[in-house]
Order: sequence, then structure tokens, then C-alpha cells
Amino acid sequence: MLIPTEPIGSIPRPPALLAASGMPPGPALDALYEDAVRDTVARFEATGSPVITDGEQGKHHNFLTYCLHGAPNMSPDGFQIAFADSHVRRMPRLTGAPFRYQRYADQYLALAQRFASVAVKQAVISPSALSLVYPPEGLPGYPRAQFIDDLLGEHEAEVRHCLERGAHKVQIDFTEGRLAMKLDPSGELLNSFIDLNNMALARFSSAEQALIGVHTCPGGDRHSTHSAEVDYAELLPSLFELNAGSFYIALAAEPDPERVLKIIARHLKPTQTAFIGVIDVNQPQIETAEQVRDRVLQAARFIPLAQLGTTDDCGFAPFCDDQSTTRDTAFAKIGARVAGTALARAILTERA
Repeated sequence: MLIPTEPIGSIPRPPALLAASGMPPGPALDALYEDAVRDTVARFEATGSPVITDGEQGKHHNFLTYCLHGAPNMSPDGFQIAFADSHVRRMPRLTGAPFRYQRYADQYLALAQRFASVAVKQAVISPSALSLVYPPEGLPGYPRAQFIDDLLGEHEAEVRHCLERGAHKVQIDFTEGRLAMKLDPSGELLNSFIDLNNMALARFSSAEQALIGVHTCPGGDRHSTHSAEVDYAELLPSLFELNAGSFYIALAAEPDPERVLKIIARHLKPTQTAFIGVIDVNQPQIETAEQVRDRVLQAARFIPLAQLGTTDDCGFAPFCDDQSTTRDTAFAKIGARVAGTALARAILTERA
């Protein structure tokens, strides 16, 4: 019996890399990135995790706009994301044609694979999140339809590059899904996000879609969230309409996980796997393996074992200046996830 376990992506940066946040691009900064990835991979593998990431050490500033950093046609005064503790993150705003990535995530994958002896997955940002850089008033000479076509082309290229490099999975970060219902309770914004992401997924074969996953959470930054108050019941039925093989669903921090599990069970399709969040990344307390075990056993009451996996609720530091969690804490929590999943797997194997 196999209950797969995978991380989401980001790991807090080491002090040397945090201190270099203002350093210009060049060999010195590249060396710091490489050292951080080498150490991240080694510590990831020490947890026993069968699948790892590069910890997003090299992503420029954050998981959200890494692909646009340095673009000459971006202004910093774009869409605002407000968190519960009142801090705000801001996306860039597109000022003119064309929309182009400055880098693809396969470069991060390639570096991690140099040091890894286990499977490496790669997280990428969703088309729906990046669609928010296009200004609501439009752009002269660059209609939204052309922007969307360019956006989908860039996303497809990034995912294909990662698959061609042998990524274990390509995980699309869709943290704006729950936020969409907060911004527009009618559901129209969420539906437009689902449609846009499915337009991107339609460019891949069913075999390729099986290697693509989608991550959803209520945000995780400085131990705060942007949409935890939104009822999961408003998101999850639509989420499983995405044509992807794996879904990584924050659950450990939910006040009523059993209710959420029942919703997942109702809407999960036979070809889809639900990776249930068993680690609360916004709490400093390190879960025990037994706590994780019990969360897995609870999930197994509702989710078919052949479609059940475990993950963390979110990345541990998706923005590079987030120092609310230490590297030691992050890897201890990952170790608890791995150990607790193994304990649950042993119990469920005996019962089978």
C-alpha cells in the first residue's frame, strides 16, 4: 500500500542568502543560490522525503512573480493581496506589450537535480494568478485576448520544459482560488480562473496531465493568511473540475477537517489524487509523527486509499523576506510528515 507524500515547495532561505537580497545578479549571487540549493536538497533528503524540491531558493523574491522579475514593461503598483495581519503583498502591473517570462522554472529544477538522489518536483505559478498583472482598464494596442494567448503560451512552455527535464510532478500554485471567492462571492471570478487554467491544461495530453498537480491554500505568509475565512465548500467543487492528476489541499489548519474531507470525497474524480495537508506551516509548534498519523487515518476514512496522499498545507516561506519560520523548524515539520505518513501506512496495510 502506497500513500505518497510530497512537499509544496518553498523552504526558508539561509541567513547568507537573506542578507544578499539586494545584491545585483552575477556570479557572487549565483554562488549563494547554489550553496542554498545544495544545503536544501541535503536537508530535504535527510528527512526521508521520497520527493523533494529546490526549496524555491533561487526564485527571484517570491513564488508568485519569479518569472517576471526584471521585465522592463512591469510597474510595481499592481494588484494588492491583503493578509489577515494587515500586511500587503503587491503584484506588478503590465504597462505594455508583449507579456513575456524572463525565466522558466526548469532552471531551478535543473540545479536541484544536480544535487538530488531522489525525485524532484517543480512548482510553477498559475496562469490565473499572472492574469492579474493585466490592468482592468486594458492596454492600447494590446487587447486582453492577445495577452491571454501570450500568457498561455508562456505557461505551456514552462511546464513542458519542466516535464522534459524529468520533473516528478509539475505543481501549479493556485493559492488565489480561495481568494477569488473572497473578492467576488458570486463565483464569477473563480469560474474565470478555472476556465483559464483549464485552457492551459488542455494543451497537454492526458498522460501529461497526470504529471501535473494543483496546489490550493488560503495563503501562507509571515504566519498569516489572505482567505482562511472563505468556506472551502465554495472552492472545492470547482477545483476538481481542473484537468490535473494531483491536488495539494491545505487542511491541517482547518477548524473542521472532517467536513472538508467529505466535500473532497464527493467531488474527487477517479483519475485524481488528493494530497491532504497534514502540517500547519503557520504554527511554530512542530507536529509529532503521531499527530500526522492520526490526520492521515482520519482522511483515509473518506478518501479512497488509492487516491490519498499527504503534503504540507503550504510552502514555508513563499516570499524571500519571510523569516517567521526557521529552516530547522521547516525540516522538522517535513520529517514529521514523512514519519507520520509511514506510521499511518503501516496501520492501513495491516487493516487491508
